[in-house]
Amino acid sequence: MTRPTPRLDRRSCLTLALGALSSALLAPGLALAQAGAKPAAGTHVEIKWDDLVPKNWDPMKDLPGGGNIGLLNDGDPKAQDMLNKLREAWDNAPTVAALDGASIKLPGYLVPLDETKAGLSEFLLVPYFGACIHTPPPPANQIVMVVPTKPLQGYRAMDTVWVRGTLRTARAGSPMGTSGYRIEAALVDRYTAPAR
Repeated sequence: MTRPTPRLDRRSCLTLALGALSSALLAPGLALAQAGAKPAAGTHVEIKWDDLVPKNWDPMKDLPGGGNIGLLNDGDPKAQDMLNKLREAWDNAPTVAALDGASIKLPGYLVPLDETKAGLSEFLLVPYFGACIHTPPPPANQIVMVVPTKPLQGYRAMDTVWVRGTLRTARAGSPMGTSGYRIEAALVDRYTAPAR
């Protein structure tokens, strides 16, 4: 007998996304950006998703009741109002200005945006599986718009990749979510775990 797959309602999806964001907010900032250091020409500094979130940003601070949506029923108008306010806060999430122009390397999941016969020419890079497809989009500071150097062949939604290039703080809307960062002329490789 197979077990039924649990159904995720809107509140459950939001709770998953909030959990991912909470862990991002607790991590320290990017040492390179804090030190104001620049990598050697032609090298990319590996960063973590946490590094893209400003240290003191709290999207919950302006929500009524501290944003404790778990206490509300799905049908409660207060829950919908809170979700709308949270979505607005996430879509306008601040970026880390010190990262603008940084030469970085970042792993993530691929969310296709523009694909032709030549291949995938634009996609979103997101920090966790299912983001923007099976769950609501994460905050804008957790989405990177990527334009590869040349169209990619053989990649699908939610493939894990490494992206290397110059990171820019540039907000852009798409049908899959609002991104707070952009990398053009990016180098994209299939994900392999870093050597330890």
